[in-house]
Amino acid sequence: MLMPKRMKFRKVQRGRRSGASKGGFTLEEGEFGLKANQDGWITARQIEAARVAITRHLRRGGKVYIRVFPDKPITKKPAETRMGKGKGAPEEWVAVIKPGRIMFEIEGVAEPLAREAIRLAGFKLPIKTKFVSRAL
Repeated sequence: MLMPKRMKFRKVQRGRRSGASKGGFTLEEGEFGLKANQDGWITARQIEAARVAITRHLRRGGKVYIRVFPDKPITKKPAETRMGKGKGAPEEWVAVIKPGRIMFEIEGVAEPLAREAIRLAGFKLPIKTKFVSRAL
């Protein structure tokens, strides 16, 4: 599971998700990619599930780049706990995704294979996504 080795602060505020992505909206390494059409939080488990879906479909051919990293801790209070008594303990890690962000890239495979692998990965994520390719 992806998570930071260390952080300056254990707990962070929720923040805002509105607006387009400030960076990471062009293909850098690969020929094909998975682009976000919505904003949302993507957990480390969802990133891993999408990565596994891509690598299994490619049958260990080509190269997969993960362009997002879950660096935001999400806290939860225990079930059936009364209000108050401070913020809950960190439970999981998420990556904040904004529209236009490239989340995964693939290189070294044919387009039909890459398109299907990206489609399968998109099913593992809680946001709408689309397939993008480098215009040569």
